[in-house]
Amino acid sequence: MVNKTYGLPCMMSVVSALFFIVLLSGAAADAKDQIKEVRIADAKGDWGYPNPYRHYPRGPGYVRMSWVFDTLVWKDKETYIPALAESWEFNSQSMAYIFQLNPKARWHDGRPVTGEDVVFTLHYMKHHPYRWIDLSRISGAKLLGKYTVAVFLNNGYAPFLSDIGGTMPILPKHIWKEVKIPETFDEPGAYIGSGPYRFKDYDRANKTYLYESFDDYYLGRPKVHQLIYIKTGNPLMALSTHQASLSSIQPDMVTVLKQKGFTILADSYGWNKKLMINHTISPFNDVRFRQALVYMINRREIIDKAHRGFGRIASCGLLSVDHDMYNPDTPVYPFDLSRAQDLIASLGYKKNGQGYYERDGTVLTVALLASNITVAGGSVHDRDGEIIKKQLNDGGIKTQLIHMEQTTIDSKIKNWDFMLAISGHGGIMGDPKVLNEMIGSAYGSGSVNSARFDKNTRLNSLLAQQMATMDREKRKAVVFQIQELHARLLPAIPLYYPDTYSAFDPSAGIDWFYTKGGIAKGIPISQNKMALVR
Repeated sequence: MVNKTYGLPCMMSVVSALFFIVLLSGAAADAKDQIKEVRIADAKGDWGYPNPYRHYPRGPGYVRMSWVFDTLVWKDKETYIPALAESWEFNSQSMAYIFQLNPKARWHDGRPVTGEDVVFTLHYMKHHPYRWIDLSRISGAKLLGKYTVAVFLNNGYAPFLSDIGGTMPILPKHIWKEVKIPETFDEPGAYIGSGPYRFKDYDRANKTYLYESFDDYYLGRPKVHQLIYIKTGNPLMALSTHQASLSSIQPDMVTVLKQKGFTILADSYGWNKKLMINHTISPFNDVRFRQALVYMINRREIIDKAHRGFGRIASCGLLSVDHDMYNPDTPVYPFDLSRAQDLIASLGYKKNGQGYYERDGTVLTVALLASNITVAGGSVHDRDGEIIKKQLNDGGIKTQLIHMEQTTIDSKIKNWDFMLAISGHGGIMGDPKVLNEMIGSAYGSGSVNSARFDKNTRLNSLLAQQMATMDREKRKAVVFQIQELHARLLPAIPLYYPDTYSAFDPSAGIDWFYTKGGIAKGIPISQNKMALVR
């Protein structure tokens, strides 16, 4: 067990006691003026163990890991900042990024972080892929000095800083060089990073996490001694009773919490709910049927009825409407039952006496998978499936709604064991590489939210082109075309962007913030570790 490896055999009981005994998160400071603790409320709780190969493959899992493991560069509120690399430059002649590491950086066991660790991490993750990054365009890395590393590209790689520099956790070579199966590595060394916090305990039964500050952190001692995550189904209560000082909240909590003195953070639209489609089977493999679905689904009604109007209809081009490369001319699909029915009729279906479409004596029947889903770290009660089921039934498509845990749905999507499934993901405010990762199967992390749609040669060509185009304006023109084509082909249907809020207690002494474009590759969560460092 992890707690035993840290010499804390009673940690589960100690941590549990902490959550109920301490009355005010972050209220007290120790003799060195370090805030004693900050607690973060989380609706799901279980995001796996915080090392690169054991965290759950959604944004909150990455954030849990990011406290412990640093990257070459990071983001503050607005833009990229130095992390393990204190400076960097791109050499177009050698097609290499040159990183000058911070010589003050140390691993949690006291050893220095050097260029050997960076070179090792790249080679290790080539052989043991880390699902959050794509190293296929990296030809290799070379040590130029103890603290200087060159990372060579095969060709142009526009999203390098976002995808690799700002997302790839650097591993200590002296620990991981002997690890053959990283997914099962659970020794003490598995949690030795160079980040601002040491991982101390994960209580899987209570779904709580405990971190302690790494006082020798190269960017300065963290502001808070202990960082604690607690699971709660009632963030309003957790904040109001000071069990936590930060939480994602539902939009209807904003007014109440403002009145109680909490600071409210509103994020840009960096997360989207979407309808996954198994486009490998009939009739979903016909673009006319997919277009019929989007015309038949009244997305405004979903927002109004299931979310009390808090949200915005998503662009069918996938990128957020707040993105600086969003194409405002992306095709739109207003709710239009007549057009939907015309498209279905063009496929040879006719309505029977019960009002359902059928063809060759078989009723057009679909299965829709739905669950409560986590939006930017908070659990949302999902009535979307009920509303979509009714809309499809009313339109003539007999729909079976099946509720499952989101992890089960993820598995079914990954194995193509579904027809329609409601899911969602962030990243749509980050680098446009998210288009490649969420459309094609040849890119990125193998996300369960990827449509894995490779059937259109023009789309495939554009996806490859935007990755290699280093000139920003030229790349933007390509990204515009990708959005337009995605909206026409609809390998998946973006439904809406929820309004996203967090609330924190300013008296706890920490000013949390949302990161422009999201943490790392685009995670829309207000838990940037720089809030506890700078």
